[in-house]
Amino acid sequence: MCLVSLGCARNRVDSEVMLGLLGQAGFEFTAFPGEAEVIIVNTCAFIGPARAESAETIEEHVRWKEEGRCRVLLAAGCLPQREGAGLTRQFPGLDGLLGTGQYGQVVETIRAALEGAAPSLPGPPGYLFQAAPPRLVTTGVAAYVKLAEGCSRGCTFCAIPRLRGPMRSRRPEAVVAEARTLVELGVRELVLVGQETTAYGADLQPAASLAELLEELGDVNPDGWIRALYGHPDGITEALLAVLAGGPPLCRYLDVPFQHVSPSVLRRMGRRGDPHDFLTRLAGWRRAVPGLTLRTTFITGFPGETDEDFALLREFVREAAIDHVGVFTYSREPGTPAADLPGQLPAAIAEERRGVLLGEQRAIARRLGAGRVGSSEVVLLERTTRYGWRGRTERDAPEVDGVVRVRGESDGALVGRFVTVPITGSGPYYLEARLR
Repeated sequence: MCLVSLGCARNRVDSEVMLGLLGQAGFEFTAFPGEAEVIIVNTCAFIGPARAESAETIEEHVRWKEEGRCRVLLAAGCLPQREGAGLTRQFPGLDGLLGTGQYGQVVETIRAALEGAAPSLPGPPGYLFQAAPPRLVTTGVAAYVKLAEGCSRGCTFCAIPRLRGPMRSRRPEAVVAEARTLVELGVRELVLVGQETTAYGADLQPAASLAELLEELGDVNPDGWIRALYGHPDGITEALLAVLAGGPPLCRYLDVPFQHVSPSVLRRMGRRGDPHDFLTRLAGWRRAVPGLTLRTTFITGFPGETDEDFALLREFVREAAIDHVGVFTYSREPGTPAADLPGQLPAAIAEERRGVLLGEQRAIARRLGAGRVGSSEVVLLERTTRYGWRGRTERDAPEVDGVVRVRGESDGALVGRFVTVPITGSGPYYLEARLR
């Protein structure tokens, strides 16, 4: 069988869990869909472009039922959860749908389809694995660990509560057990993910917290790295900062999407804040955690965003000098409150503003990178290359941040090792170093 995983790191975990369950059930895997009797496309439907990519990928794989060996084609994840039976009408070649509440039923669904059962349809979005499930890790020396499912925050632009349900945290002991298994398998970096990791544990009885969990995980992976992604500005507590300030194995890294800084735009987003508030918070976080790296994301073209609103955002980006910044154009998602707001802007304006913001950030990233040349930094070597190795520092999350091009005589035995190297050069989104 062949599984195609689209979308975010949280989706990647769901895909790996399905692969683990299928492997346990005796299925064999191939990376080539033309060789597979069963194909699963685990989709993303967070925004319009993601839905389009998911639909195109399903269409591409329908042909393998005619040209390849495929007997069963399933669509899984957020797109089936959103579209329901309409997806099987759009793609008659689909033999079943697995919604976000049905990942644990993947084996039974495939077996039923192989026996000729009518296409399965998604149920409610309620799935949350507690105990560590069988899982096939596909990300090399780093692995994602899902802390929770769903979100209860209610931002007006976001479809996640509809697609994934309200926030539901895993028990701390379940997370720790899975982390221990991953470390025993050779994983060097644990990357904690959820819709909002800083809200982790608030729904449990007794309540838990991300700060407490990080302290426990530090004992599980003392010789590696532990990183948390997808926080919320209101969830950065003194306790969390104190834990991060302790240093390795905890990465001094915060991923906190601000989404915007204009008070009027944030209010329409169902959020709060302003440039002064965010700059004050950033300064406090940096004082509390010396050497802190920050990542954030912004949305351009939100309904009603004026030239003045965008000017505030542009000035904030210049003044804040955040290490890593992602920028997305607003996507009008049916069923969300923001879709009905007045002042919907043309896509061309949103895209133009995105380009301007990314240009500002590129100059900042280039300056920050140049300031690291001449220092020595610890790098996790992830794979060999024609010039030596590719790796990352503590400042760089996998797949979304920069990389380090480490030059030397390539040696696969060093993959997964931490090495201290001199930084010899830089670009806006990479560093250069030399080993030996």
